[in-house]
Amino acid sequence: MKEKRKDHIKPSENDIIVMKFPVHYTLSNLKKAVHDPTLFLVEGRRLALSANAAYSRLRGFNGTCEVIDEDWDNLIILDGCRYDLFEEVNFLDGRLGSRTSVGSESWEFLCENFQGRQLHDVIYVTANPHAPKLDDNTFYRTVNLLKHQWDEDLRTVTPEAMTKEALKVHEKHPNKRLIVHYMQPHFPFIGEKGQKITHAGVTPGNKTSNEQTPHVWSGLRDRKLDIDEDFVYAAYRENLELTLPHVRELVSSLDGKSVVTSDHGNLTGDRTRPIPVKGYGHPRGFYAPELVTVPWLVIEGSNRRHITTNPPYKNEQMDSEVVENRLEDLGYR
Repeated sequence: MKEKRKDHIKPSENDIIVMKFPVHYTLSNLKKAVHDPTLFLVEGRRLALSANAAYSRLRGFNGTCEVIDEDWDNLIILDGCRYDLFEEVNFLDGRLGSRTSVGSESWEFLCENFQGRQLHDVIYVTANPHAPKLDDNTFYRTVNLLKHQWDEDLRTVTPEAMTKEALKVHEKHPNKRLIVHYMQPHFPFIGEKGQKITHAGVTPGNKTSNEQTPHVWSGLRDRKLDIDEDFVYAAYRENLELTLPHVRELVSSLDGKSVVTSDHGNLTGDRTRPIPVKGYGHPRGFYAPELVTVPWLVIEGSNRRHITTNPPYKNEQMDSEVVENRLEDLGYR
């Protein structure tokens, strides 16, 4: 368990938590706000959230979970899954507790847990577009599904594809610890409800800016989506409900001890503190409880695996354009 956070992860310029003079403070935008006073309210909420995020960083937090040092053979990561949502929806047998994540966003989680380490007894199967930023020799092998298993219609990698690939990899490398990083319940929403929402990213090759096509959480925050907040939460929940059967299939097919967790949570209209404004999404460096409290479901299994360490496998290099397009599609740009 970490006693103090590292401080080398800085908020990105795309996060709402950056405390500097915003580039959109221009005369032309001021004129727009004069004609549409609701823009002043939107900006006020953004500034309040920035202040709350800065406050959370000043307070800090201890006792965070360094996942690689925990006891498991298989670590199943559900991207952006809140603890309370998992507790409500989960039907997997096991011992459910919670952990405090080291980050409120995927890259922060990956960097804090894995960057700069040589984990050559671990295979990382992932659909997260931040994964290619890790050093090439971090894991024994990294299998990234962003290129070959990408669903063009849903703009994500489906849980079915993730489970199928993870089982294939484990069959080939049975003596390695296995991390499987599903992109759900993170949007895009893949269920019947979720596909009714026009939201998130763009299709590759059509780089529409977030100002024109906001992702679902920033759209709710800035009042740019004409949709009920509860309906969006239902779509978010639906994403998890659709994913858990595939997680059950994976866990039941693997030997050893499994843990199901998340990289970070998600704000879904929760009142943040100390300024009581609603927050949405999962901005980097915002350590609200809803963002850093994650599930930790332990499934004991049987026949603990004999783990071996070997020189790194030669991984396929991800094309930078593919990575950038996937980051767009998943709302990270």
